[in-house]
Amino acid sequence: MVAITSAPAPLLHSTVLDWYEANARDLPWRTAEATPWAVMVSEFMLQQTPVKRVLPAYEAWLAKWPTPAALAADAPGEAVRMWGRLGYPRRALRLHAAAVAITERHDGRVPEDHAALLALPGVGEYTAAAVASFAYRQRHVVLDTNVRRVFARAVTGVEYPAQATTAAERRTATGLLPTESETAATWAVGVMELGALVCTARSPKCGECPLRRHCAWQAAGCPPYEGPARRGQTYEGTDRQVRGKLLAVLRDAHGEVPQSHLDAVWPDPVQRARALDGLVTDGLVEPVAPGVYRLPR
Repeated sequence: MVAITSAPAPLLHSTVLDWYEANARDLPWRTAEATPWAVMVSEFMLQQTPVKRVLPAYEAWLAKWPTPAALAADAPGEAVRMWGRLGYPRRALRLHAAAVAITERHDGRVPEDHAALLALPGVGEYTAAAVASFAYRQRHVVLDTNVRRVFARAVTGVEYPAQATTAAERRTATGLLPTESETAATWAVGVMELGALVCTARSPKCGECPLRRHCAWQAAGCPPYEGPARRGQTYEGTDRQVRGKLLAVLRDAHGEVPQSHLDAVWPDPVQRARALDGLVTDGLVEPVAPGVYRLPR
């Protein structure tokens, strides 16, 4: 990916930072009171889940487990139960595993060091960079889907980025990262917010975009996407839907559940069995006896 925008980086910085100051959403994980643990919880929850669904779950989670040690002391199955209907429940297990590691290796404090964050179970490059940047105001490239889309359009002149992050994208993002740490941290969240609110995947609000006069995609006449077919996220009738229904029964039961209760949630026995086997393999469900299941302890 080759940068083709003619706008200098300082102009892009000041434009986005000014816009963010005036338009940033008031979100609890962005307040001065938000702990690094709160920031980490938000980052786990916000993966592939919209803010409006995350907000109540985030508040409830921190009310129950305000520190990593509090979560680590509880069973992983309780994390799965508390995760509710956020989707992708393996994130709950990963967050629990990270809490255990933080408690055991870092005296219960979310580490500041990027490498130490990356070494935590369930923490990938994006989450490590996001926590280091947003919680500790460090200078890191934070590349989520929103940021990648803004850079693809404004900097390189294409509608959508590649399906997987490329080395060229990372070079572009690194080259645009402000030198000063505090400014870089605000830039990271500012570009993310711009992608979430204005430079959206569908129906971008180009008329409201602060970068419209500097946007390479606008300058090129907004050419349509010409890459490989973009994957849609179907849900109805999929194994994901069946897994969600099975987990809902186990979450509500607060104990052991017989096979007959699980059989009632989906008519196709083959798909139901496949989904249940997947939940067991992923560690989200434990078989405790033939035909009896529970959330992990």
